[in-house]
Amino acid sequence: MVSYKELGLVNSREIFKKAFEGKYAIPAFNFNNMEQMQAIIQACVEESSPVILQVSSGARKYANQTILRYMAQGAVEYAKELGKNIPIVLHLDHGDTFELCKSCIEYGFSSVMIDGSHHSYDENVELTRKVVEYAHKYDVTVEGELGVLAGIEDDVVAEHHTYTQPEEVQDFVSKTGVDSLAISIGTSHGANKFKPEQCTRNADGILIPPPLRFDILKEVEKRIPGFPIVLHGSSSVPQDLVKIINANGGKLKDAIGIPEEQLREAAKSAVCKINIDSDGRLAMTAAIRETMNQHPEWFDPRQYLGPARESLKTLYKHKVVSVLGSAGKA
Repeated sequence: MVSYKELGLVNSREIFKKAFEGKYAIPAFNFNNMEQMQAIIQACVEESSPVILQVSSGARKYANQTILRYMAQGAVEYAKELGKNIPIVLHLDHGDTFELCKSCIEYGFSSVMIDGSHHSYDENVELTRKVVEYAHKYDVTVEGELGVLAGIEDDVVAEHHTYTQPEEVQDFVSKTGVDSLAISIGTSHGANKFKPEQCTRNADGILIPPPLRFDILKEVEKRIPGFPIVLHGSSSVPQDLVKIINANGGKLKDAIGIPEEQLREAAKSAVCKINIDSDGRLAMTAAIRETMNQHPEWFDPRQYLGPARESLKTLYKHKVVSVLGSAGKA
């Protein structure tokens, strides 16, 4: 058993409280390799933002849970080396079993998500409550989920979207004891969040996705006032990155994301955590494809991973400053 406190990490309780009061959201950036971790920490230190390092079950399989733990500890020391001891959370994204959540807690995670949204309501309540009871013994915070997001991301697959039912949230929070709640208001996993027929086109021919259901968010806020809300599937899929990828051999078709102005609006509400994964993948892939296309003679991974890391850092700084509003809040 390794305590996250020994690694220099924090749980999400205090930073969510500050985010709620300050009307901003904490960035939750997914990572599974060194370059991603470096870019996240560099961006957040330079902009003085707290950050949630997020690990999916797929990332855990890819990178190894022990390595990820030491990378998170390294991130804490790296931030100090860069000149700022920013709050850093190590969070399990979309844990789907009690056993997985328990293992992550024992390996030093300071926060876990138990996603029981694919179960019946009663089964979701029971599973979430079980995780909360175990996690709180070690002062680890827990995120639950009500509603289902469509899309594909790592091991999370759902064909259909189910909006969160506001009338369920108070009962769910009361029965489970969760510290935060992920809700479904129209965001979606992956780079292809919407089908073209779901969108409208503006004067420039750009597809505009349907707006987020802020009416659901407001109703949820009324029922559980002051409670931290989480948005998953919140990448904006920047079209300039999509164009770079496709211009350099990629084949991304109908990649559509969530408009950043809607996410900024959400961040001013009870939404204290916004998950961003696909945008980072796009930034990294765009830089790698462009660099390798421009320099086919290069074979040292550092020559293309370096620009990829820089592209990620630029993206993350933009999100922290212009979308989430968490700059200067560390």
